[in-house]
Amino acid sequence: MSRIGVFVCHCGLNIARTVDTQAVATALSEYPGVVHTEEYDYMCSEIGQQKIRDAIVEHKLDGVVVAACTPSMHQETFRNAAEEVGLNRYRLEIANIREQVSWVHTDRIAATRKAIKITKTLVEKVRSNHELEPIRTGHVDKCLVIGGGITGIQAAIDVADAGFEVILVEKAPTIGGHMAQLSETFPTLDCSQCILTPKMVEAAHHPNITLLTYSEVLAVAGYVGNYKVKIRKNPTYVDPDKCNLCGDCEDVCPESVANEFERGLTTRKAIYLPFAQAIPSSYVLDEDACLGVKPIRCGRCEEVCDVGAIDYDMAPEIIEEEVAAIIVATGYDLYSIEDLPEYGGGEVPDVIDGLQFERLLSASGPTQGEIRRPSDGKIPNRVVFVQCAGSRSPENHNPYCSKICCMYTAKHALLYRHAVPDGKAVVFYIDIRAGGKGYEEFIQHATETEKITYIRGKVARIYRDSNDVVVWGADTLSGKRVELRADLVVLALSINPHPSTAALSRALKISCGSAGFLKEAHPKLRPVESLVAGVFVAGAGQAPKDIPESVAQGSAAAAKAVALLSKEKLVHPPEVVAIDDEVCGGCGVCVAMCPYSALSLNAAGVAECNAVLCEGCGTCVSACPTGAAQLMNMTDAQVREMIEVALVDN
Repeated sequence: MSRIGVFVCHCGLNIARTVDTQAVATALSEYPGVVHTEEYDYMCSEIGQQKIRDAIVEHKLDGVVVAACTPSMHQETFRNAAEEVGLNRYRLEIANIREQVSWVHTDRIAATRKAIKITKTLVEKVRSNHELEPIRTGHVDKCLVIGGGITGIQAAIDVADAGFEVILVEKAPTIGGHMAQLSETFPTLDCSQCILTPKMVEAAHHPNITLLTYSEVLAVAGYVGNYKVKIRKNPTYVDPDKCNLCGDCEDVCPESVANEFERGLTTRKAIYLPFAQAIPSSYVLDEDACLGVKPIRCGRCEEVCDVGAIDYDMAPEIIEEEVAAIIVATGYDLYSIEDLPEYGGGEVPDVIDGLQFERLLSASGPTQGEIRRPSDGKIPNRVVFVQCAGSRSPENHNPYCSKICCMYTAKHALLYRHAVPDGKAVVFYIDIRAGGKGYEEFIQHATETEKITYIRGKVARIYRDSNDVVVWGADTLSGKRVELRADLVVLALSINPHPSTAALSRALKISCGSAGFLKEAHPKLRPVESLVAGVFVAGAGQAPKDIPESVAQGSAAAAKAVALLSKEKLVHPPEVVAIDDEVCGGCGVCVAMCPYSALSLNAAGVAECNAVLCEGCGTCVSACPTGAAQLMNMTDAQVREMIEVALVDN
């Protein structure tokens, strides 16, 4: 006969406000197999945990149910406490009476009845739980960082400084990300390149970092501690070790295309240096822009290269690596201006995005820091800045706030006023969101000291009229319609996840939210962990973020990776699927259904499970036609018993 203890948590008033916790404890005290019940304000506190430990010893409990919040919050906390006094950790279960009861009900009587039923189902489960032992496995001592923006650079340096090897993969020909395009950074207005370039150089020359630019992750297999990664390194057709940056190849190249680093404000040649501080510091041949490499149709760049750096025989290289942990820092892209027809849809040359304005501000930009209109090169006397362009618009565009736009728009307006002292800067805003150290003061400086005009309202339409750009909007404070004629309009476009994020999330089997950003395991307690063990997320690929938060998340993800790499053995939960080989018919349905590739058919034609890969999702159990697949501590028999007790009236 089981000796089970039930502990009911008030969770302050989170549970106790809606659920009669004393009634739950009383009802369970009369339930078969329950020999002790207790309630307390905060079971997760040290006092609450000690109550559990004392009761296990005093009442010789062989099973424990804690009726509290979601297991994802404190299951490990309670299991650790139980294990300290000799109870097998898998003989403790959580009955979720907060998220599943108190937070979704207002009727106290009905909520209490439901809480009692849920707790009884967990008593039935724990009664049949086996005493399991964690699965332990070795691991390699290497980490993969995907994305070479400031987040990925910071993460790679932190892991490498801890003494572990890092593979840093970047899709572009150079690391640096969007931060490399910025002129100055808020709120301190320090030079972006001045603070970024040393980090780029450090990552490139760190003895523990292998830098793979112009590369992309194709496939990921394996499990935490032993991931097998396939990476495609695309050919640059220039040997970086030989290239001396003379620029002769660029001078003779006959083909020009839009310069993506300059956001299309100027052109570049088919063979080009991405930007002056690019790492690797080497020219790159854009095969798509070139007249032809295979076969060679031009060859002028090779003819003038005295050091022999041009190599038309370069081919894509497939690199395979084994890593223990993966940090995903894929970054962001801007909402397409073409998807904003009400703002000209990209057809009005003097309506530009924030990154284009950054390039106009930059001393290394196409105008050497002089702000000039793209249409005619004239200095604009009035610039209108439009916030929330594509953001906070659930009807037509993205519903979410892009977080950084209020601050960088204020920065843009301020820098414009510095560059054109007689110029007029007007900002259309819905409201100002400046949550960060020194951010509110920065906004106040822009509005009060720099005399930048802020109009609270939404812009309805932007169009071209002769040499002017006309902005139609509304001032919601005065209730009046506003029509402004401007020389230049700068849109604070919505932040989107990088286009590569979706495919990469599928390869890694990690989740994305409805907006396409990478999803964390828990927004508060596990903000840089994914639901796949050993895979961490950081930076603007997870949600819109500014530079300080991106750097902090890069370091946080690195800390998690280092903690994993530092362990002698990795531990995997044993609540995985078990296959009864005498019942298995070898149909292979479970193999096809498994989202983690944990199942396979062995030489005897029977399914078998790689326990380290299995995440205990139960997909195979539901698909198995013979019932051969069963989850440890969540068997079909246990589920039936839980359902039966739930169907019985209290």
